[in-house]
Amino acid sequence: MKFRTEIEIEPFPIKIEHNETIFTIGSCFAENVGNYFLKYKFNSLINPFGVLYNTASIKNSFELITLKKVFTKDDLIFDQDEWYSFFHHSDFSSHKFEDVLEKINSNTKTVAQFIKNVDWVIISLGTSFVYRHIEKNIIVSNCHKIPSKKFNKEFLDVEENSINISELINLIRNESPKAKIILTVSPIRHWKDGARQNQLSKSSLHLAVNNIINSFENVFYFPSYEILIDELRDYRFYNIDMLHPNDQAVEYIWEKFSQTVLSDKCQLLITEIKRIIDASEHKIRNLHSVKTKEFSSSQINKIRSLVKIHPHLNFDDELKKFFLYLNENNLRETK
Repeated sequence: MKFRTEIEIEPFPIKIEHNETIFTIGSCFAENVGNYFLKYKFNSLINPFGVLYNTASIKNSFELITLKKVFTKDDLIFDQDEWYSFFHHSDFSSHKFEDVLEKINSNTKTVAQFIKNVDWVIISLGTSFVYRHIEKNIIVSNCHKIPSKKFNKEFLDVEENSINISELINLIRNESPKAKIILTVSPIRHWKDGARQNQLSKSSLHLAVNNIINSFENVFYFPSYEILIDELRDYRFYNIDMLHPNDQAVEYIWEKFSQTVLSDKCQLLITEIKRIIDASEHKIRNLHSVKTKEFSSSQINKIRSLVKIHPHLNFDDELKKFFLYLNENNLRETK
């Protein structure tokens, strides 16, 4: 007897290997999945512009990178005693425009270098609604809590979303012809648009994505939306706002993602990496004990053995911690 529907996902014909580069961009879900890539030591760059919700903003961000756009004061706006960029998250904002420009232009250089020959780009699409700044006549990535009267709200239909995604893929492939693309529609609901409007918004994205995966090679779809909405299907898998998936749901979707997208070899390596990470987070009760010294030495040896086989791995943080435990013991022994 079954008490829930389960999403059947066919394994991807091409799998992610651990030594490949990963770039994620888009909605909060891009950060959720991206944080797992960071945790498990992938060479990855996660949402460098901050959260982006719609296809136009994501495409525009990539365009700025490929054009190597250098921002100047004229590209910023000043409101509520702070300087902002309509193309960047509020994390880039500051009371000094010089600080904003430094952050933005430095970030542009980092991203431009990273996307050269990137192996995988994961794009999470959140909504078909966009906001256009009336005075500047541009679709913004972030309204920065500027009064709504200064924006027009617009809806991107299937054709507009398809064009934006298509142009985005071409931008990516111009920088890295070998790049494989994973598209997903974010399961996070945009309730402020209303229940019906949210469904229309997601539907436009789904239809556009379907157009794209039938038009491009090595462009795949991962059903994160369907997993949460149809398989988990219960408010106990949501945060208190009843809109965002909670940690348990995100973990479950990551497990599904791993099984679908990561190679068997990659998954085995993640298991070994996780053991070392868990060991580094283990609470040490007695820093000066012989057991702590033996434990630290053992973990250092495991890391060295693993890095010898997989030289792209970076365990600097874990090594620092284990060597600190050893130094505590050495300090004790010399007293």
